[in-house]
Amino acid sequence: MSQQFKLNVTARAQTGRSASRRLRKANRVPAILYGKHTSPESLTVDGPEFIRFLKSVAGRAVLVQLERTDKADKALSFLQEVQRDPITDKYLHIDFQEVKADEKFEIRVAVRVTGESFGVKNQSGVLEMNTQQLRVRCFPKDLPEAINVDVTELKVGETIKVSGLKPIEGVEFLDLKGQPIVSCVEPVAEIVQEVVAAAPVEGAAPAAGAAPAAGAAPAAGAAAPAAGAKPGAAPAAGAKPAAPAAGAKPAAPAKK
Repeated sequence: MSQQFKLNVTARAQTGRSASRRLRKANRVPAILYGKHTSPESLTVDGPEFIRFLKSVAGRAVLVQLERTDKADKALSFLQEVQRDPITDKYLHIDFQEVKADEKFEIRVAVRVTGESFGVKNQSGVLEMNTQQLRVRCFPKDLPEAINVDVTELKVGETIKVSGLKPIEGVEFLDLKGQPIVSCVEPVAEIVQEVVAAAPVEGAAPAAGAAPAAGAAPAAGAAAPAAGAKPGAAPAAGAKPAAPAAGAKPAAPAKK
């Protein structure tokens, strides 16, 4: 079962961009709480307190008990989404999803790799994460902080899929059974070397007897074929032989 945290929240009456900007200037983060059985409720969270909360959570799937400063009601929830400014990295908005202790709910849980892969240790392989989170359904009391995937027996060329996960009591995996989670692959450098070795070398001479490439220009000094003549055909009757290249020695007379 995941650890349960507490977070102080305050109801807010004003909504919209202007109101949200004023809240952020006051070092508070706009938030909303929604669920199946309640109407959405606009809230605010103290910025420094929320940062401390995130550091304590450290990416785990946890339940959050929201304690209102203006009334005694409490709500059990989890973090559905956190929006951040891509430039300033400040928190812009928080979405909380309310849950009930006696009702199953769906949530995304982070994947955590455990053990040292056989392929990495003995075959110079590299682990490749295909899935960072998995969707599960469970009661709040059964929520796992992370989905542990043991890769000890994983060899190069093998993949662990959802169907290969160890069952967790009270937890139902919702992703497709064939979805890959983590693979052990060959090092990228070796793959590149194989591709380079198989590729033809630029500027290399063609093999003996190989036909010239289509559209290739004739060699320097070679006589141009007669118009309409087929490649490799004998010269036309009466045609003068091509002049020897400059500096070339005349051929020796044939022995009788």
